[in-house]
Amino acid sequence: QLQLVESGGGLVQPGGSLRLSCAASGFTLRGYAIGWFRQAPGKEREGVSCISSSGGSTNYADSVKGRFTISRDNAKNTVYLQMNSLKPEDTAVYYCAAVTSRLWEAMCLMYSHVYNNWGQGTQVTVSS
Repeated sequence: QLQLVESGGGLVQPGGSLRLSCAASGFTLRGYAIGWFRQAPGKEREGVSCISSSGGSTNYADSVKGRFTISRDNAKNTVYLQMNSLKPEDTAVYYCAAVTSRLWEAMCLMYSHVYNNWGQGTQVTVSS
């Protein structure tokens, strides 16, 4: 059974940092493009970042550019989202998602309908 598990969320003060992890079990992430999404209460789910299966291409939402960094470690079967300079508006449940196709070797998209494997989410709260 394919499973994605997010971890690393928590409560942090504005300006602080967190590193989210997306670990796979039951399959290898090699060959999968990974997206990070978030959903705040009362808001639509939005794309935050994504990384191609090769790791050579990444995308970021304008709201997180320069603050968040996505990376992957295929040896550890894990994708990370390093979040720096966190703001209260970053508060949300963060989800990782995966999709495999040769299409995603050199590119990725931050549209949720593209992805067909989802984790359960991890809460990130930015508050003083």
